[in-house]
Amino acid sequence: MDMAALDRWERRLISIARVIPYFVLTVTTVLYTIFTTQSVPERWFTYGVVAFGFVWMAWWFTLHPAWHRRPELMAVFIGGMVVFYAVLGLREHWFGAVSYAVYIYASELLRGRWMFLVVALTAGLATLSLFGGYPPPGEEAAFWLLLLVFVVLACTFTYVGHVTTEQSRLRKELLDENEGLHAQLLVQAHEAGVQDERHRMAGEIHDTLAQGLAGIITQLSAATGADWERRVAVAAELARENLAEARRSVYALRPPALDSAALHEALDDVASGWSKHNGVPISVTLTGAVRETHPEVEVALLRTAQEALANVAKHASASRVGLTLSYMEDVVTLDVRDDGVGFDLAVPSDGFGLPAMRHRVHRLSGALFVESEPGTGTAISARVPA
Repeated sequence: MDMAALDRWERRLISIARVIPYFVLTVTTVLYTIFTTQSVPERWFTYGVVAFGFVWMAWWFTLHPAWHRRPELMAVFIGGMVVFYAVLGLREHWFGAVSYAVYIYASELLRGRWMFLVVALTAGLATLSLFGGYPPPGEEAAFWLLLLVFVVLACTFTYVGHVTTEQSRLRKELLDENEGLHAQLLVQAHEAGVQDERHRMAGEIHDTLAQGLAGIITQLSAATGADWERRVAVAAELARENLAEARRSVYALRPPALDSAALHEALDDVASGWSKHNGVPISVTLTGAVRETHPEVEVALLRTAQEALANVAKHASASRVGLTLSYMEDVVTLDVRDDGVGFDLAVPSDGFGLPAMRHRVHRLSGALFVESEPGTGTAISARVPA
């Protein structure tokens, strides 16, 4: 049975429990009317007490549910119920069953020793009602034995009902707490998704538009009277490629290099284009058995290679570059090495390239390692789960 069904049954049981006092009082009043031998004035007095009981329960409990959480008001209500039952039960034994009403209210509204005190007192009144008062000599043993049985049973069943009610209350509190935590997690997930999308867009802008504009500026700046046509053509080609990349980034599509080629083939195309545009020789090496990897892994490694090569073109003044893609047992590794000027890792940089690469790789539970010293070149290694 699921939680929704349990909640429905619980609401039904609560509704039934709150009708029982009225039902019991109504049935006992009908039985009293049929079988009583009291005189007419005594009957009208009893009917008056019964009417008082109906009004008392309706006013203090049914019509004012907010009062249930006010112990001082409920103490008055329970006290009135005990007095009402004492008067009614001791006048006529037919009303002995009204004790169930007191038991129900006591288990719901009272706690601890006060609950057991009221239940035990009500059980004693029920025993007196059954005997029509304190028994004559010769029946005292039966009276006390029955009193003991009534008190034990009433206290036991009331305690069981109390424990069940408390467990239900605690379960509801836990469910409410879980719902609150779930809502909080949804908010956090939304915020994390927004932040992640910001990082993605920032990385895409850096990996496409920024790199493309840098390449275009490089080509146009290097143009001379002898080769300006070639330089302008290369710049125009870079502009078209990066415009396409920017459109794909907006729609979170795969880079075009991966549309119809495997990762190692896409890296080879990227390396060839980079070498052509920058005039620096590059070697691409593939090790291990090529296998299919998750698209996000391929995109992350391709973007890492593009960023590393863009950094080489802008900062390294390298004479050669090496790119190695390695398929291992449970990881894929991309290494990019150059023999350029290098840099000091201890000196903080305000560039976005290395942080963007790290973010891409860390999103996939991978790691990015950078080794460099002034005058010794730079090596970048990205390792992600296969």
